Amino acid sequence: MSKAAISLTTGLEDPERVTVAFLVAVGAAESGRETTMFLTKEAVRLAVDGVARGVACDGCPPLPTLLSRYAAAGGTMIVCGICVDAKGLDPSTFLDNARQGGSVQLWEWIGDEGATTFSY
Repeated sequence: MSKAAISLTTGLEDPERVTVAFLVAVGAAESGRETTMFLTKEAVRLAVDGVARGVACDGCPPLPTLLSRYAAAGGTMIVCGICVDAKGLDPSTFLDNARQGGSVQLWEWIGDEGATTFSY
């Protein structure tokens, strides 16, 4: 089964976009695809434990539920190191399935098989 890579640049300033990105990621991971999210710009804050909270809209699942389902399905996050440094974040506060990295680590994860990609 192929891999899925979801690139997310938006943080809680656009919770609906974050919700859609995580719904796609959860769907991929729960269907058995190896899945990673590449978090950049404001999205890097979502890797910090306890930051992703709230509900984006009526009928939307809570963000903590989506993050829990994603982790339980084996989904991972690569968190842009340049962005982490620029925002003064501490990688030791990241969720267990998140690690600091960059485009090199993303390409290494994708490997020669390629991946289906989504960008939000």
